Amino acid sequence: MDDDKPITEQAIETITSAVEATKDAAITAVKKVRKAAKKVAKKVAPKKASKKKSSKKAAKKSPKKAAKKAAKKATKKTAKKSAKKAGKKATKSKKKAGKAKR
Repeated sequence: MDDDKPITEQAIETITSAVEATKDAAITAVKKVRKAAKKVAKKVAPKKASKKKSSKKAAKKSPKKAAKKAAKKATKKTAKKSAKKAGKKATKSKKKAGKAKR
């Protein structure tokens, strides 16, 4: 912790870095979900030529939706966790500052 910076600024920096990490994690999760969904779609898709076009469209839509949902959930969870950690750090630094004044 930097004693020269105010507590709010430190908390904002912590939250910002957590959000960036969350974003990166969500992107990798989305990529993995899409890849897995494509594999499943290939296995499930019928072999007839007339039905392939409609199944391809459905296969394209479902991984995108699943990826979006997974990304939203991941970002919400990590944002909550980072906010809690930032709040705890801020209160700890306040307590330390109070003890130092005594």
